[in-house]
Amino acid sequence: MRFRPSVGYRPAALRLCRSTMVDVLRVNERMPHLPSIRSHASARPGAVFQVQCCRHLRSWVVLSSFVLSAACTSNSEGHAGAAVRDTEAAVPVVVATAARKDVPVLVRAIGNVEAYSTVSIKTQVEGQLADVHFQEGQMVHKGDLLFTIDPRPFEAQLRRDEANLARDVAEANNADVEHKRLTKLLAQGFVSQDEFDQAKTKAAAMRAATKADEAALENAKLRLQYCTIRSPIDGRVGQILVHQGNVVKENDTTLAVINQIQPAYVSFSVPEQELPQIRQRAAAWPLTVEALVAGRSDPVTGELRFINNTVNPTTGTILLKGLFANTDETLWPGQFVEIHLTLGVQNGAVVVPAEAIQTGQQGSFVFVVTPDLTAEVRPIVSGHRTGPEVVVTQGLTPGERVVTDGQVRLAPGSKVEIKDAAAAAAPAHAAAN
Repeated sequence: MRFRPSVGYRPAALRLCRSTMVDVLRVNERMPHLPSIRSHASARPGAVFQVQCCRHLRSWVVLSSFVLSAACTSNSEGHAGAAVRDTEAAVPVVVATAARKDVPVLVRAIGNVEAYSTVSIKTQVEGQLADVHFQEGQMVHKGDLLFTIDPRPFEAQLRRDEANLARDVAEANNADVEHKRLTKLLAQGFVSQDEFDQAKTKAAAMRAATKADEAALENAKLRLQYCTIRSPIDGRVGQILVHQGNVVKENDTTLAVINQIQPAYVSFSVPEQELPQIRQRAAAWPLTVEALVAGRSDPVTGELRFINNTVNPTTGTILLKGLFANTDETLWPGQFVEIHLTLGVQNGAVVVPAEAIQTGQQGSFVFVVTPDLTAEVRPIVSGHRTGPEVVVTQGLTPGERVVTDGQVRLAPGSKVEIKDAAAAAAPAHAAAN
């Protein structure tokens, strides 16, 4: 099939094919399986050569593009693989150095704050609550007036008992005079023995009635005093449970509760396995108890004062109590706090940050960074925890560097890149904000 140029054929395309003829000839020399371009050119110059030249040119361009594309792709994959290998070769981590310190031997527990003394205020007489003399939550002292019961019925009873006593005293005096007179008359034989015995009995009865009246009068005075209810201890009064105007019964209704919180107890339970050591240390010296309160940086310090006389068979724990001065009322009854009971001091212990310790199938381990910046898996035996650090009893020596952040990407023998802890924490802090 021959190509015949049309009227609208563009000379620019023809010039483009001619300009590339030299390059095409060179390709023909290097690729002999293609048809001879020279023969076509010599046999039929003109349009036929131009069409075939362009056809061969398109084949060469497509082939060249494929080869270049494959080369570029291979080159890109090579660079990407090298980048991955470089990344795997240096894992960024944060490290800390194992140190030797004197650390306290602690027993940790969760404690509950208890009032040193708790008093439920109840009335000892029946009557109407006339007045309340304090505010809810107020600090009260021993002897402060709290409640008043309507005293008028008790004042009337007191006056009645006073009158009864006066009457019986007068009758008792008269009986005594009568008894003395009959005693003289009996000696003279003017009265019978029966009359004398009656006078003697009446005098004795009136003396007994007088004593009964005196006791009733004392009881009336006491019940009148019960109309004013005063605080029996220093402490902080709670909610008013019965308000003014209500009628209360004797020893039946609680009016309010007072808690003495200066000092205060904190009760907590520890496993029974700790009991022998606690008893041994408590016999040698007073044991310090620290209470960590939420929202407060420094702990509240107290002293162990109570070890229960039996182990709870259900939970296998022993109840302990610490006494705290609590002058600033940091501890509040019912509050839960973290308790640290100090049993002593372990000298020269090896400690690492708690974040460095990992747990695997074989137990606890850490990643140790060797001098050539290689990660090494090191099994360890961990002891008790002291604040942010954990005591390592076996497996580490002071001065060794352990990984505290970045363990997820590590494997035995991985190359590491040590980064600053503050710089590592900055992105997380910025994300949190």
